Amino acid sequence: MTDTCQPLVRALPAPLSLSGGRDEVRETAEEDESEGSASFSVVIDEAKLDNFHEECGVFGVYGHPEAANLVYLGLYALQHRGQESAGIVSSNGKVLIAHRGMGLVADIFNSQVIEQLEGTSAIGHNRYSTTGSTTLKNCQPLVVEYAKGGLALAHNGNLVNFGELRERLEKNGSIFQSSSDSELIIHLIASAQAADLPERVVEALAQVRGAYSLVLLTERQIIAARDPWGFRPLVLGKLNEATVIASETCALDLVRAEYVREVQPGEIVVIDEDGIRSLHPFPPMPARRCIFEYVYFARPDSLLYGRNVYQVRKLQGRALARECPAEADIVVPVPDSGNAAALGYAEESGMPFEMGLVRSHYIGRTFIEPRQSIRHFGVKIKFNPVVGLLRGKRVVLIEDSLVRGTTLRKVIPMLRQAGAREVHMRIAAPPTTNSCFYGIDTPTREELLASHQSIEEIRKYITADSLAYLSWDGLYSFLGNGNREGYCDACFTGKYPVEIPRDRIPHQLHLFEAA
Repeated sequence: MTDTCQPLVRALPAPLSLSGGRDEVRETAEEDESEGSASFSVVIDEAKLDNFHEECGVFGVYGHPEAANLVYLGLYALQHRGQESAGIVSSNGKVLIAHRGMGLVADIFNSQVIEQLEGTSAIGHNRYSTTGSTTLKNCQPLVVEYAKGGLALAHNGNLVNFGELRERLEKNGSIFQSSSDSELIIHLIASAQAADLPERVVEALAQVRGAYSLVLLTERQIIAARDPWGFRPLVLGKLNEATVIASETCALDLVRAEYVREVQPGEIVVIDEDGIRSLHPFPPMPARRCIFEYVYFARPDSLLYGRNVYQVRKLQGRALARECPAEADIVVPVPDSGNAAALGYAEESGMPFEMGLVRSHYIGRTFIEPRQSIRHFGVKIKFNPVVGLLRGKRVVLIEDSLVRGTTLRKVIPMLRQAGAREVHMRIAAPPTTNSCFYGIDTPTREELLASHQSIEEIRKYITADSLAYLSWDGLYSFLGNGNREGYCDACFTGKYPVEIPRDRIPHQLHLFEAA
């Protein structure tokens, strides 16, 4: 299901309207009439598997004749940050043209669509959501018309004072057409008193608290902004005379753009025909970059906060081997998230690294299950053990993190059935005990095993012979212990850099379900 490519005229409507509703943008594909009707259709709910999920990725290009095509490639490289929907909005200098849809980037865009997204500037967005409203109205980039013209927004993050600000805006007459806190930013920009867009953006962002790395597009400008704490990554690149903005450097690599630098925490970057301007309108805050980007979210080939993600994860594995040795024969990762840490563990311990689990990379989220139900079908279709390799072996199984434990509870018995004599579980991060409110789709605290169970209780639950986690010192040793204050590790510690109103916590968690 996709939006039709449709120019957005600059006529001023009376109320602020969010394009993408059924009145503004036609949906070209039919609703899935078979939803829920197939007797043996199984939806694989990845939220119930054993990882946190990044909410989204953003990408933008200014000043290139094939801007939309480059954004398409950038979103392809950022697919790991969001697999539910994607969208691109381009500008030809006169109007904005949008195309958005549900599904993977390669399923939504083709050459004909890209040709219609004309212009030398464009922004794009990948979105991840596991439950709740999965409709076009929540796809990004969000696009509006307001007094100053067209405006598109792609946002990665979460605003902790969303409820408070939305209530105020609704009392003043604003009408929200999505459940996304990203729409809030657009309303704040549209209602700002400043004359030019950069100042309106400053006025809007001065009112929000929480995490945002975002790109805005008008007919003649792109603006990138990052929150004062720098929770989510955002980088600048250069491709000949064009400027590129991306959530991760791996997206720059694909389009052959040169990495220039990070967008600094609290910085607003304005890109137009006059060049690039950097604004620092907010009081400096202590940096609180997400440590989980290193642990799991970022792609291994990205450069994050000045360090290669793959190398950092290998160092995590080495530290884990020193702290938590095991008497075993082989080291096996839970692919793909545990691969780099397992390599580091194997190198440090001297044990062979083996791909004892094979992961299918071609699965969707819905499958037709045989009439005779297969136990643990959702995990088995994703992972398969290598029987001849595991038979009679003592296995050290490496994973980057342990959230609910549901995947490991199924994977470990699969290894035993394949002949593994022992399975020793090693986690390349400290226990995950708290939810994230800064742009990550997370379980509630009650669903996080480590928040209410001991290591021994978790070991029994996942049926491992032993279980151990990387320590705090081990996690930060390769980042420099002096930099510990520069990271947000609230998911491990419960120490939130930006206060979460206690009465808002259930509402904030609901955002992930509704968004």
